[in-house]
Amino acid sequence: MTMKILVLNGSPKKEKSDTMHITRSFVQGMEDAAPQEVHVIDIADKHIEFCIGCFTCKRNGGNCVHNDDMKSLLDEILKSDLLLFNFPLYGYGMPAQLKAFIERTMPLSCMKMKKVGERYEHVGQADFAHLRYLMICGCGFPNSKGNFEPAVAQFKLLFPRQHTIITVPESPMFNVPQADIVTKPRLELVREAGWQYAATGEISADLLAQIGSPMIPEETYAAIANGERVAN
Repeated sequence: MTMKILVLNGSPKKEKSDTMHITRSFVQGMEDAAPQEVHVIDIADKHIEFCIGCFTCKRNGGNCVHNDDMKSLLDEILKSDLLLFNFPLYGYGMPAQLKAFIERTMPLSCMKMKKVGERYEHVGQADFAHLRYLMICGCGFPNSKGNFEPAVAQFKLLFPRQHTIITVPESPMFNVPQADIVTKPRLELVREAGWQYAATGEISADLLAQIGSPMIPEETYAAIANGERVAN
């Protein structure tokens, strides 16, 4: 499956982000399956004002009161097939710059609401039914327990359909060359996931579980992070 992929890098570290190692491997896997059109945007480089909740955009055809980079970013969203959100876990959620971007996508919907299942959603002002959504999030904790849940819940509420989520603990190791012995095999699994996604539109639950498991024993990682001596 060939797609126009818009990578929205929410890390303030931009291309040096721990999580971008994961995203690059995933996109490589997609490109193994079929040629892809990929555009990476570092959100930290963009001028994005905070949403002020005036709802002007919902009443006048999607025109925001702010004159910044969001208009061109919204245009690019609508031209894409896959929105790949890459971000590290900050305060159990996404970094502030990416959250500001998310809030400024309000012009894509209007004030009217409709009931979908048990919840209400705003009716779109633009056609984005074709879009798929993928979240790749890493954290610095030794495992995924009690860490990713708020970010995952928010992503599912934001994009209730056609979403895929990859979470990876111990992600700072991707920026440590000495950890290659464990990070390279993990990135190969991520690359396989990218291939699966491009070929079938899905990633197997078993592969997602492998990617989301600790790369080294939790106690060892915690000891290293705490600056403690680790026995060989």
